[in-house]
Formats: sequence, C-alpha cells, structure tokens
Amino acid sequence: MVGAVCLGLLTAACGSGSGSGSSSGGGTLTAYVYGDGAVKVQEAAVAEFNKTSKVKVKLVEIPGDSYQNKLNAVMSSPNAPDLLYNWGGGSIKPFVDAGELLDLTPYLTQDSSFKSSFLPSVLAAGAIDGKNYGIPMRGMQPVVLFYNKTLFTQNGLQAPTTWAALQTAITTLKAKNITPVALGGADAWTEQMWLEELLDRIAGPSVFQKIAGGDSSAWGDPAVLKAAQTAKQLIDDGAFGKTFTATSYTNNAAPTLLGTGKAAMQLMGTWDYSNQLANHKEFATKDEGWVNFPTVDGGTGDAADVVGNPTNYWSVNAHTKNKDAAVAFLKAMATADYANKLVANGDVPATTSAKDLLSSSPNPAFAQFQYDMVQKAPSFQLSWDQALPAKQATQMTTEIGKLFAGQVSPEQFVTDMKALK
Repeated sequence: MVGAVCLGLLTAACGSGSGSGSSSGGGTLTAYVYGDGAVKVQEAAVAEFNKTSKVKVKLVEIPGDSYQNKLNAVMSSPNAPDLLYNWGGGSIKPFVDAGELLDLTPYLTQDSSFKSSFLPSVLAAGAIDGKNYGIPMRGMQPVVLFYNKTLFTQNGLQAPTTWAALQTAITTLKAKNITPVALGGADAWTEQMWLEELLDRIAGPSVFQKIAGGDSSAWGDPAVLKAAQTAKQLIDDGAFGKTFTATSYTNNAAPTLLGTGKAAMQLMGTWDYSNQLANHKEFATKDEGWVNFPTVDGGTGDAADVVGNPTNYWSVNAHTKNKDAAVAFLKAMATADYANKLVANGDVPATTSAKDLLSSSPNPAFAQFQYDMVQKAPSFQLSWDQALPAKQATQMTTEIGKLFAGQVSPEQFVTDMKALK
C-alpha cells in the first residue's frame, strides 16, 4: 500500500524524507503542502531557502481534496515527509499521539524573537496539550458575519453586533422578501459555524476545549443544548430561508445569494471575501461589510473571541535527520519578507509585524479588521471539524446536518453528540 501511495505522490518524493541526508553534509527535506493557488508563496519561500542552505527543501504539492488522506497513509512509514502542512488540532493529534511530530516548544523558548514573531492566540491554536507542534505559514482565516451595507441602510438597520440587532434584521428583511442569511446547508460545515459561534458566546471556549480534549460528556453541558435551541429558533424564524438545506456553498450558490443582494448576511470564513471579489466585484468593493459574531443575551463568552481556522501550520517529522535545517526553514516564516509575500497574495499573516504591512493589501480596511480582531482575541477556537479526530468530525457534521434539517430535536442532538467516540 505504501508503495502505491508513494507512486501517487510522485515517485521522486519517496525515499527523500525522514530517513535521508544529514544536517552537516547536505540532504533533502521533503515538505508536503496543500496544492492550491496560494502555494506560490511557499514555492517562493523554498526557492529562497535553498539558495543558502546545504539541506534543500523539496516541495511536494498534493491536490487539496486528497491531501489529508494521503498524509495519513504515509506518516507512519519510512517515506513520511520531513515537513507537513496541516490545520493543527485534530488534523495532527493522531501523529502527536504516535510520537511522529517534533515538539517545537524548546525551539520557540530558546529563541524569544522567533516565538514573539507570531500572534499568541494563533500560535497557541497549533498546540496540543500545551506543546507547540506547528508554526504559522499561511494567512489567518477567522469566521466573520458579512452583511450588505446598502440593504441594511435602506431598511434602517444597524450592523448586527448584538442578538437584538440580528433579530431585528431578520424580521425586517423577511418582511421585504429578502433572505436574511445565506446558508449553504447542503454542506454541513457551514451550519457548524453557527453552533461554534453560539456555544462560544453562550459559555466561552471552555466547553469545547473539554470536548476537543477527549471528554465527550461535555457535549451534555447545558450551553450546548442552548446553542442548539438557539440555532433551531433561527431556522424556525426563517433566518436562512426555506431552501437552505438544498443550497451549497462549494458550488458558490450561497455566496451568490449574498453577492447579488438576494440575501443580506452570511457567516463565513474571511476567505469568502476573495470569492466575492472574484465573482461579484462591485458588491465586494462597495457594499460588503463585516462584523464579529454578535453577543448573545445572558451569555458569558467574551465578545472578542474568534472561531475559525487560525491559519495553516508547518509541523516537523520527529524522525527527520535534518532537525536543525527544518527549524531553520520554519524560522523563515517569521520574516518580514515572507509576511510581505502573504500580504501581496491577499492574506493576513499571523505575525506581529503584519500590522505595518497591511496597507499594501488588496483591501487594507478588511485586512486591518481581521488583524485587529485576531490580535485582540482572548481565544481563537479552531473549527470543530479540524479540532476533532477525523472519525468524530465526520460523525459530528452528520449530526449537525440532521439538527438543521429538522430531523432531530436539540435534545436528541445533544444525546447523539454525547455518544460520539
């Protein structure tokens, strides 16, 4: 099986990973990366590093839809990569538990300038059990509530920073036959965002932290039930329209509702701004507004908390013979040159120096909003389906889909979630 997987990942990559080379006499660091349009920034970083390093980095770009499966298949083999792109949390926990990833905490502790180069909340999101296994290497991807400024102004509405303001907007927009919130419910991960935000605003990050730590009984916390009940109330109130369960995000149907003025809001990761800019440029540049998720009445969660994908990370194979070279490559992620390349690509780097670079972003105001939001966040909760092990995450999104489709009650949802193993 390993041989077949290696063939699928480009034969040249196999045999050049953790078992080859030495830090003193040269060699190769094989780096697996998610292959998409943003990879050009990593390509440039590799080319720059290889100019001066005796140990060269070989970038292996793997199509996004098969990335995690292929990584899982080779990580325990002699052909595992030396460096691997990941989302932190559940995406790497099995590797950490198996002793396959290098604890980077000592390297960050020994080099204070390296550690202080990254926003603490983002760096912490790449940790497992308090130990750092990831270094930020792409832009931040928090979830925000996008809204149509023109529709809000025309209807005398305020940016929905409170639950009362959100409810007023929903009632007002429904009366005008405008779908209040675009939701691609055919993709359950879009519905997950609402529960993530609601649970945090109701109870703060501690409940899901227990769940992510392996305590499935924490799904029985009263705050989870309240979050599910609140989501059901939104559905019953018509916040998402009548056809959201058949509307997809991945085929661009949900974003198009927002971009064409047929819906007034959408809760989505900040990556959707680039999507709107590409497909509905006039809306994105003139009418699109954004706020952090509203506060919830009676909730104890901090209004400044953030959920989403803090960023993507580089992790290091614990068995690589080129640890020093691998860490040297990771330190390049902390440089202003690398941050500048991310900004030019439309990303907001997770570095503390990024604030001074954002004026060159394609949308400086949106970039500054993201940066300030994450910098001030007491907590940045990793998306649930990335924080949990793959099997649990799949079961969880299935149950979330049932809740939003009205196939189970909030009470049954909690019971089903407690049974996840």
